[in-house]
Amino acid sequence: MGEPLVREVSEDALLARIVPLLPPGRATLLPSGDDAAVVAAADGRFVVTTDVLVEGRHFRRAWSTGRDVGRRAAVQNLADVAAMGAVPTALVVALGLPGDLPVAWLEDLARGLADECGPLGVGVVGGDLSGGSEVTVAVTALGDLEGRAPVTRSGARPGDVVAHAGVRGRSAAGFALLAADLETLDDELVAAYRHPTSPVAAGPVAARAGATAMIDVSDGLLRDAGRLAAASHVLIDLDADAFAADRGRLAAVAEVLGEDPTAWVLGGGEDHGLLATFPASALVPGPFVVVGRVLAAPADGAPEVLVGGARPSVPAGWDHFAG
Repeated sequence: MGEPLVREVSEDALLARIVPLLPPGRATLLPSGDDAAVVAAADGRFVVTTDVLVEGRHFRRAWSTGRDVGRRAAVQNLADVAAMGAVPTALVVALGLPGDLPVAWLEDLARGLADECGPLGVGVVGGDLSGGSEVTVAVTALGDLEGRAPVTRSGARPGDVVAHAGVRGRSAAGFALLAADLETLDDELVAAYRHPTSPVAAGPVAARAGATAMIDVSDGLLRDAGRLAAASHVLIDLDADAFAADRGRLAAVAEVLGEDPTAWVLGGGEDHGLLATFPASALVPGPFVVVGRVLAAPADGAPEVLVGGARPSVPAGWDHFAG
């Protein structure tokens, strides 16, 4: 007998197999097992965010293991909490599962969630299971501001410096390799697509260092910098030379695929770095690296993003509905 499929196992039996694999979390007062969990909100507030992964839209089982998908689902939500300057405390996860899905794949997804959440002390404290035509992973994340004001997208001011933490363009390059059936050409880039990492701990560090604005870079550096610029009513001018090392890292793969590495670096999504602005007088904390500056928007112009003082020639990034 092989491994069972989801349709061959009861909901209670599925939960009995995956719940023990999930971390409880340092802020969890009452874990999974009741109708709802109880999580501490020490300063009377909590940060909340949600995101969804849909098979065929955000991942393919032919390309990604359950563990890959679990790690990605955790990272994209943990990064959103970190971008508010908060410390992640808990996740709840709702799953839509086709009947022919192997139970072992689901167990691997739970292990992937634990891979990212466990080391950060983040609990996976509940959720829901449902049938579906494809795998759907919906995650809601909670975070603790630890008494600080949230760092929003709207606080950047002219004269601030722009800084980035994390990698740039690697997930897009890995996707391109998989799409071209050339995944063995660069294992590191393919891994960056399958299970991206994020400098989650840098979010609260940036807040403590005086960050004036911050955003998770999930849809591409240009697009997300544009969202920050629009919310703050400013121009953001990125330094083209700041990305030379990124272009160099991706150049060989881009040449094989006939692609422009700059398009991956500036427009590629799902790297889940953090983009923040700081007062010019602030000490920018590692792992943030200064990549540009904030300028006043012209009275007759809209907020936008420039690269080296000019409008970029590469696509801005991913849009979930326009593509």
